[in-house]
Amino acid sequence: MMAFVVAASSCKVSRLPQSSDQSDSASVPLDTTVAPLDSTLTLIQDSVEIEIFRLLKDTVTIIGVGDIMMGTNYPDKGYLPPNKGADLLRDVKPVLQNADVTFGNLEGVILDDGGDAKYCRNPKICYIFRSPEYMLNHLKGAGFDLLSTANNHAGDFGDPGRKNTARALDSLGFYHAGQTTHPYSTFMVDGMKYGFTAFAPNTGTMSIHDLDKAGKIVSMLDSISDVVIVSFHGGAEGSKYQNVTRESEVFYGENRGNVYDFSHKMIDAGADIIFGHGPHVTRAVDIYKNRFIIYSLGNFCTYARFNLKGDNGLAPIIKVFTNPEGEFLKAEITPIVQRAPGGPKIDADGRVITKLRELTEKDFPEVPVKIDATGIITYLQD
Repeated sequence: MMAFVVAASSCKVSRLPQSSDQSDSASVPLDTTVAPLDSTLTLIQDSVEIEIFRLLKDTVTIIGVGDIMMGTNYPDKGYLPPNKGADLLRDVKPVLQNADVTFGNLEGVILDDGGDAKYCRNPKICYIFRSPEYMLNHLKGAGFDLLSTANNHAGDFGDPGRKNTARALDSLGFYHAGQTTHPYSTFMVDGMKYGFTAFAPNTGTMSIHDLDKAGKIVSMLDSISDVVIVSFHGGAEGSKYQNVTRESEVFYGENRGNVYDFSHKMIDAGADIIFGHGPHVTRAVDIYKNRFIIYSLGNFCTYARFNLKGDNGLAPIIKVFTNPEGEFLKAEITPIVQRAPGGPKIDADGRVITKLRELTEKDFPEVPVKIDATGIITYLQD
């Protein structure tokens, strides 16, 4: 009898062999070398154990958080946190590590110095972000696996910034997507295959406006993955824009997409979970075709150069539970608060839970979603 170990589905475990697809086409050369018998038997045993694990796994857990910018060294190092940012995620680290996959939106670029800085007449009031590479170690140590690079700050330092960000993420084993050079990723965790792709209305990113192309990428990922996660950066910004309008949103003269239409069409194409960000405040939860959507996860860990007053300082950590096919089972909200200059803390008052319940009831009265006082989200199907 073959021995195997089953780990709890709600906590991080050692990763099984993984792969990452970073372009629309990829070829893998066939290895014609004849492996020794012992190696062949080991491969067969590993394959069987993975399949057994997958068959026994009845619940998948995926955590999503919003915007991450842990400090910038531009225009000067005065915008970097003390202790090189090592303490920023301390309060929420146990929460972030307690899932199969943990996702966030990486605002800005990863670059120690240099790059082609976006033109700014006054750098003191122009917000462009360049985070040192050591910041990524804190994200890795806190449990992050998956990052979106589709946002309006991904091009703050031109192609050198984009390229170094991708290189740095790859070097630490992060899965990422959202740039036209990195449209999607696939990876394995505990015998489950995940597909991930991300979209925004900004130059160099996968376009949130090209629904046909976005749908084709999602459909392709659905055909080769068990669970498909889609991220978008869209919608107007600030506490005046917390409601989902179901229309195209224009902010500072830029069309930032119809996030409702986009999300529903991506689920039609095969997406299982939609994580939204961009407004810098929390937006409502939606369930469509028994798939989970949150239209904005707000500011999660944004140091020094972000407005954190009022609702801008409140955000959820969302833990989504699905079956192995991506169908929604429930979700849990861990409420966090940021106070200037930034860094998430658990909010004992649970204010974002109340805000999410109010927004969801107002924006989607026809959707039978319940958010209770403890932050448990359920879907009341007939």
